Amino acid sequence: MVFSFPFHVDPAHPHPRPLVSQIVQTLAERIGDGSLAPGSRLPSVRRLAAQCGVSTLTVSNAYNRLVADGALEARPARGYFVAARPRHQARDVPAPVATSVDSLWLLQRAYEENSPLLKAGGGWLPEDYLFTDAIRHALAVQARRPDPAIMRYGNPYGHPGLRQSIRLLLAQQQIACGDSSIILTHGASQALELAIRCVIRPGDTVLVDDPGYSNLYPTLQSLGARIVGVPRLQDGPCLEHLDRLARHHAARLFVTNTRLHNPTGTSYSAPVAHQALMLAERHDFLIVEDDIFAGLAPEDTVTLARLDQLRRVIHVSSFSKTISPGLRVGFLACRPDLAQHVLRLKMAGSLTSSGLGESIVHTILTEGRYRLHLARVRDRLATARKSLCDALDAAGLDLFCRPEGGMFVWAAPRRPTDMRALAERAATQDIMLAPGCLFRPDQAETPWMRLNVIHANDPRLFRFLREAMPDRDAARPPA
Repeated sequence: MVFSFPFHVDPAHPHPRPLVSQIVQTLAERIGDGSLAPGSRLPSVRRLAAQCGVSTLTVSNAYNRLVADGALEARPARGYFVAARPRHQARDVPAPVATSVDSLWLLQRAYEENSPLLKAGGGWLPEDYLFTDAIRHALAVQARRPDPAIMRYGNPYGHPGLRQSIRLLLAQQQIACGDSSIILTHGASQALELAIRCVIRPGDTVLVDDPGYSNLYPTLQSLGARIVGVPRLQDGPCLEHLDRLARHHAARLFVTNTRLHNPTGTSYSAPVAHQALMLAERHDFLIVEDDIFAGLAPEDTVTLARLDQLRRVIHVSSFSKTISPGLRVGFLACRPDLAQHVLRLKMAGSLTSSGLGESIVHTILTEGRYRLHLARVRDRLATARKSLCDALDAAGLDLFCRPEGGMFVWAAPRRPTDMRALAERAATQDIMLAPGCLFRPDQAETPWMRLNVIHANDPRLFRFLREAMPDRDAARPPA
């Protein structure tokens, strides 16, 4: 028998907790006070969704969260039941709390399956933009090969064939290096950490883009670095600040996105790139060029590695944004002496990287369809970018720039707005925004936010913005 009871959530108005959490909270309270006895069968996903006026995915996520907590049991072909467990083992139900938006919140909400349904501030492409057909084919190819090498520990440098393919990709970008200068890693995140650890010691100053990649800051903090932000302009870093800060702090390293910067979508101009390398020479610091979005950029976009030929630049990239984030295959390219140091650090931390993932990427690159895939993705992104930029302008937001490529737009309301509060209010309606303060080294307030050109192209976001910013036509004073 299905246990039924009055049940209500509020999907239309601001609420202290998102829809999934409202359902989880109510069910947990009913289980905790005995209203739902052990063994009771809950309404089907479809039935409870209709009763609450929400999507079946919202109810499914709520049920799955309660299963993970041990409060419910999922029985195949029968449904969901209250778990049979002693009352003294029941967990305390936390009181509702207001959503707090910080960098940890952004990371957790971005990657949890039960996070908000509309990830307007997310940092990835949807599945239908990824090279999933090629992955399936490459997996089939791997399964037919008799060589069991992919099941063993691999070469510490990484898959030899993939390193050769990467060397050819870099050569097409006029970056010359040998195979011994290329080390494969567990995604670009490991490549960034290894490159930084190779150069700095605790107490050293590292310059970063401000705003910049939010997950870089905890990595630097964990290594004991002093983090100093360099203001990011439309054509790259502010050279005046870069010069002054590098000299004043005796900086050891500068970590930067040369093209399709996260979060603003900007790219270096050629003059700024030349000047940045001259400052690195003058003040004797190295540069980690985080080129994670290389495959999404126009092919003629300047890179520091091309201008410098890896003398002062450590070039980092991966295939997560263009093939699949699940493969976790990244790489770095640098001078051979630095590569030897990076290799020792890699082996100390993880021995080798994923041989199976690297073999899949190698198969995809050698079958010749990757460049066509990239061209199609760039075309689709261009259409989505124009659509979103036009819609944001009509909705009363300013654009930092209209990016020439990639998936990010940096936008700000024209009227003064508390962006943290706006993001917290959006979270109560299952919309994940990424307020600009989360991308600053000191998390200082800023009127800007990052939007994903695919995920943010959704009527729900613009309905929310109309409600949250009724005076959208008012001019925003200069920062």
